[in-house]
Amino acid sequence: MSQPSPSAVRPEGTPERHPDGGAPLPVSLPSRTDGLVRRLSEGLGGPMGRHTVPGRVGGGFWTPMRILILLTTLSAVVAVLLKSPCRMGGWGAPNVYYAGCYSDWAALYSARGFAENAFAPFAAGASFEYPVLMSVVASLAAVVAQSLPGHDLNPSLAYWDVNFLFTAVLWIITVVVTARTAGRRIWDAAMVAVAPGIILAGSINWDLWAVALLAVGMWLFAGRRPLLAGILFGLGAAMKLYPLLILGALLILAVRTLRFAPFLWALAGTAGAWLAVNIPLMVGNVEAWKVFFTFSGERGPGLSSVWHAWNVTMGQIGGPQIPDGRLSLLAYGAFFLCCCAIFVLGVLCRDRPRVAQLTFLIVAAFVLTNKVYSPQFVVWLIPLAALAVPRWRDFLIWQFFEVLHFWAIWMYLAKGASGSMSQHSMDDTVYVLAVLAHMLATAYLMFRVVEQMLQPAHDPVRASLPGGQVWRLRGLEAPERREVAARRLAGVGVDPAEVDRVALDDPTGGHYDGAADRAPWLAVGAGSADRPEPVAPAAPGRRYDSSGS
Repeated sequence: MSQPSPSAVRPEGTPERHPDGGAPLPVSLPSRTDGLVRRLSEGLGGPMGRHTVPGRVGGGFWTPMRILILLTTLSAVVAVLLKSPCRMGGWGAPNVYYAGCYSDWAALYSARGFAENAFAPFAAGASFEYPVLMSVVASLAAVVAQSLPGHDLNPSLAYWDVNFLFTAVLWIITVVVTARTAGRRIWDAAMVAVAPGIILAGSINWDLWAVALLAVGMWLFAGRRPLLAGILFGLGAAMKLYPLLILGALLILAVRTLRFAPFLWALAGTAGAWLAVNIPLMVGNVEAWKVFFTFSGERGPGLSSVWHAWNVTMGQIGGPQIPDGRLSLLAYGAFFLCCCAIFVLGVLCRDRPRVAQLTFLIVAAFVLTNKVYSPQFVVWLIPLAALAVPRWRDFLIWQFFEVLHFWAIWMYLAKGASGSMSQHSMDDTVYVLAVLAHMLATAYLMFRVVEQMLQPAHDPVRASLPGGQVWRLRGLEAPERREVAARRLAGVGVDPAEVDRVALDDPTGGHYDGAADRAPWLAVGAGSADRPEPVAPAAPGRRYDSSGS
């Protein structure tokens, strides 16, 4: 595989170079690798150059990570300001919907008994319909809120503020570990830092706890600590079940590579952590423990799900609706079929998919086929999207339709709460169209992920690796890949030691990063045919300062 000519036009996503023709920059800059950001940057003086890269030696205080933390903090401030109508005027319907500031924190504080007993989810006759660890978090937030001076003046507001403070910290943690997991593409975490979906919906429920636990788990797995990663996955599943879905992605990679140890260690950690959290309540108060599972199994079509949109539409035209008794079979059956399709794609595609790509597809399939799509479910996908399909144009298209859906569902609920006529509110047809639009936007991102799995040269993560297309060396084990990568890095004037710091294949892959395919249907023909041509050494004097990342 020969190197491209220096005079060739650099495709979008390939390694960016200094303006003077030197070696690749230490951090993949969106103004050079992302088409949309590059075009927008022209109005601000063009893409960033060598002397303006934050974090370089002598570059000042503003490193990329500190900028990301600042962006997240500013986004959290915006989120609080957007909730001001409810913080000042209360969370009563229908104004809570018209202002778009509904929050389960305020609604459940009194409805689930936290006002009388901070540990209401664990009391006799509990009706808190969430998993065990989320019950713990909700109770601890109630304890903190009730210990604040002046709590009695507005208990719901105190409870909301405490939960939001926790959420803001979790948001920052998610951004930081996403940036760490992304490797040299640290700026992809800016999608998480400024995501409109998190700004609007991050304070609806406790979902960011699960999001942060999954993000930290993925970072640990990327660092080749599958047991610790599994523990975080298990804790996330004790908060919301969806972090369990990453095990499906790891299973696919285990089947491809015949390396089952990382998967089994992660599985053991997940199961152990989940049981450690759940068994005490199962033994002490099994009825309270069963509330979540009973509620999930018996609930009908939830707001904004494809099943609810179908029933709303059929209600308007007089068609057949989905009975509650058949909903579980339809929803879980559809998700199972999606998982089967993802499994077949993952084990048969020519080049091994990345962990983030497979996880995004599985979680997105779950979101689209689930009985309910609450507005805050979008925060599940945002960190995964930043790692799986980090292109700003695609991300913003998706977020636009998620914001549209966010307001559509509140207007739909406002009409029901206020009893207003359709001419004074949003018609049900608009609501259904908004649901379909958000589903199509999510499906579009899934299509982009599949496209990049089948054509890795279009994957911005792999196409911008400083070691070249080492990921195509299907017959080489990790040590051989590292040797090839070291030669390529030296060939472009980069310190070969960078091979130890820069992920060459899958930044989230951990033990599967650089692993050769060993499944019989994939191993045939792999090997020498994919080995690259030697890379000529670069001219002396071209070195690369790695301090920026």
